Amino acid sequence: MAADHFRTEHSEHLPMHVPFDICQSKSKSKSGSALSLKPSLFAKNKEKRKEQECFKSSEKHILLRKGMVLLRKYISLSNQINIIKKCQELGCGPGGFYQPVFRDGAKLHLQMMCLGKNWDPEMKSYGDRRSIDDACPPSIPVEFNKLVEQAILDSQVFIKQDQKLSNVEDVLPGMSPDICIVNFYTESGKLGLHQDRDETPESLKRGLPVVSFSIGDSAEFLYGDNRDPDMAHKVVLESGDVLIFGGEARHIFHGVPCITRNSAPSSLVEESNLLPGRLNLTFRKY
Repeated sequence: MAADHFRTEHSEHLPMHVPFDICQSKSKSKSGSALSLKPSLFAKNKEKRKEQECFKSSEKHILLRKGMVLLRKYISLSNQINIIKKCQELGCGPGGFYQPVFRDGAKLHLQMMCLGKNWDPEMKSYGDRRSIDDACPPSIPVEFNKLVEQAILDSQVFIKQDQKLSNVEDVLPGMSPDICIVNFYTESGKLGLHQDRDETPESLKRGLPVVSFSIGDSAEFLYGDNRDPDMAHKVVLESGDVLIFGGEARHIFHGVPCITRNSAPSSLVEESNLLPGRLNLTFRKY
């Protein structure tokens, strides 16, 4: 009772949090100049055919380094749209998207939402509530977990066949996530090189993987063994890509230096009304 009373009293002194919507309203998306030329039906169909071909050539698995796999175009267009809609719903509700601000006034160049547990980027720790509004993080949707688990299984099969391994768990352990950080990068969004080391010692010791979903605009992704961007490797992550790094690769330094503008599939934007930018979900086991 006393704790509940403190929480209610404490929440009255917290600043009001304004939700961030990752999708633009249909009225806004259609507004603009008074006169605009619409592409011909042939041009529209040509663009859709191009995108469909892109999504059909989705069986491209790339081993970037031991324990690090890139699944190209792994998430179908319909699943990407469903993920966007679910993130929009959760992001506009309690514990939804916000822009982290540090005590010195510095801000992360993105909007963030945590699922399962709240991660504090300044304290570098997990908790049940976040300090800005005392909100509890939403739970991870079941359909997200299933997609993560299947992506890990498919990556293990690929590694086992590619490396002729008897026990693939030694290279890429299996994992069912219980935490997820959802970041929305606007066109000017970025994130410096860092390591994901705030999970439990057991999770880190076992090398349980980080699984990353990319949706929307493409992004340059840097990864390496230290914080020097000039020494880092680079790969472009496109809409529908899934990146997994675990085992020996679990502690790599990684970051996003820039977003490629207007690179999201047009059909994805049309169906979801996603704002210009990149939606990124990173799953892990606490």
